[in-house]
Amino acid sequence: MITNAQRAEILVNALPYIKKYYNKVIVVKYGGNAMINEELKNAVMGDLVLLNTIGIKVVLVHGGGPEISGMLKKIGKESQFVNGLRVTDAETADIVLQVLAGKINKTLVNHLQNSGGKAVGLSGMDGHLIEAEIKDPALGFVGEITDINIEPVTDLLEKGYIPVISTVGCDKEGNVYNINADTAAARISSALGAEALFLMTDIVGLLRDKDDESTLISSVCVSEAPQLMRDGIISGGMIPKIECCVEAIRQGVDKVFILDGRVPHSLLIETLTNEGIGTMLYGG
Repeated sequence: MITNAQRAEILVNALPYIKKYYNKVIVVKYGGNAMINEELKNAVMGDLVLLNTIGIKVVLVHGGGPEISGMLKKIGKESQFVNGLRVTDAETADIVLQVLAGKINKTLVNHLQNSGGKAVGLSGMDGHLIEAEIKDPALGFVGEITDINIEPVTDLLEKGYIPVISTVGCDKEGNVYNINADTAAARISSALGAEALFLMTDIVGLLRDKDDESTLISSVCVSEAPQLMRDGIISGGMIPKIECCVEAIRQGVDKVFILDGRVPHSLLIETLTNEGIGTMLYGG
């Protein structure tokens, strides 16, 4: 329990950070295990509504890998991955569309609205928001983003809505593509000129020793990333995630944060306090 005086002090201390982000756009990429845990999901949705209520323009981009794998398992189809990317034949592409643009997207919209927010769901196919082409024939309908048509998102932001975007793309022939959510969030952030991109994951951030959470690297200049890759500190699945962060910053996003989505209110801790959490990447 905290006193009223302590509550007031918390609000006063948050004021500089509210001013910093007021009327600015932030993009939050959300997915993985944090999205499966209902208690954490409710906390994240409440945080997004709070940020939106105090005048921050929030865009939510989501994936849904575990749910896609679960649905494929139900129909007796085995998930296959190459370098962390899901091999996506035509049947799998249909499942991706149903799960991401259907079940998950509308569930998140409902959570946001039940938390007091205004939200509208979009897929990357709506208004050809995410245009794509085949990334690698061996991967099937895994998409390489060719263009971002950001107008549907900006229209919603101007009206005070939280756009909730599922990462399926399309081409001019109407083919559906499975798009990596980190990549989509980075490209959408760049197209919006976002103040910050937040990647909510199931790890504490970038670690100097991957087996020791106490070796968290709190900040990284993008110019340091190649050496960290050569040293093996950035390795495995963290490589494409960091590459997305670097690209977003090079395309004009001010800062990118890798946050532990398993920590309740990690987004508020990062945006509205001086404590910081996870790893921040910045230009230079």
